[in-house]
Parts: sequence; structure tokens; C-alpha cells
Amino acid sequence: MALATGALLALTGCAAPSPTPTVTVTVFAEATPTPDPTVTAALPQSTATVFVPQPEVTVTITPNPVPDIPEIAYATDFGAAPGATGEPTTDSAREIVSYTVVAGDTFFDIAQRFGIPVQQLLRMNPDVAGAGEAVYIGRVINLDARTLG
Repeated sequence: MALATGALLALTGCAAPSPTPTVTVTVFAEATPTPDPTVTAALPQSTATVFVPQPEVTVTITPNPVPDIPEIAYATDFGAAPGATGEPTTDSAREIVSYTVVAGDTFFDIAQRFGIPVQQLLRMNPDVAGAGEAVYIGRVINLDARTLG
């Protein structure tokens, strides 16, 4: 019997496996549409301000009167000062007519020493270049305001 049981077991082990049953699952779902949201927003209120054009205004400007400033300043020697230490040249009437530049002099300081505005001194010396910055030792600066005409 042991042999028969062993043979039975051996034959059962050789049998074809039984097929696995196929399981089919069907899911039924009902689609429920999502409703569109209803938007009810208040429209913005206008904050614009309406401007009504105003008629043009005419303004008349009256300039200030031009002060009486002498256009011509005559040279007056206020004495040697740093930047203007040379000696002026005078004419026979003892009026200052010129100045010879010495070491350390500047055009601005020469104008200050003799009480002449720099612009006038430039007009009196049109050959001085660079707004008076180009003055050299030995250069003769005209100080005679009568040459302006």
C-alpha cells in the first residue's frame, strides 16, 4: 500500500494544473456633472472726475528795471596782493594803462587788484586765451578802459 500511495501521489503531481478562473470586475459609476459656478460680482463704480476746461489766463510779466551799473570800470590800484604783485605802468596823466605779469600772478587776481570786472578785463585783452587762464610771465595786460571805445 505504501507503494500505491506513493504512486498515487506521484501521478497526482504529474497531472496538469487546473486553470485559474478569470475574474472580471466591472465597475459602474454614474457621472454627475459639476455645475459651473455662478459669478455675481458687483461692477466697479466710476471714480473718474470730469474736468471742465477753463478759459486761458493771460499773464503779463514786467521785467525789473536794469540797475545803473557802469559798463566801464577804470583801473584803481588797491596795492600789491598775492596773485598780483607786479608794478603797473602809468601814462603822463598818472592813469594806470597796463600791468606786466610777474611770477605767481593770475588774471583774476590782477582784475581784483585794479577793481576791474574779469569780463571787462577780458574784453580789454581779447588776445588772452582760455578766459584769462593763459597769462605768462612778461605778458603785458591792458588796463586802460579808454581802449574799449
